[in-house]
Amino acid sequence: MSFFKKTKEYLGGVSAEAKRVSWPEKHELWESTLVVVSFIFILAATTLVCDKAIEGFIRIVHAGA
Repeated sequence: MSFFKKTKEYLGGVSAEAKRVSWPEKHELWESTLVVVSFIFILAATTLVCDKAIEGFIRIVHAGA
């Protein structure tokens, strides 16, 4: 089987699968986006707090040495 025939079959399968997908409504997409953005901010805040705690610990250890 040639490369082009395999590629054509693959793209045909992708197209058929894309037609069967149930795409989210605008409202569902907006809610999902808000959840993801909220999670990113929470993760960023947690990372900042941990980073500052470790930085403080290192300063204490370094000052005592």
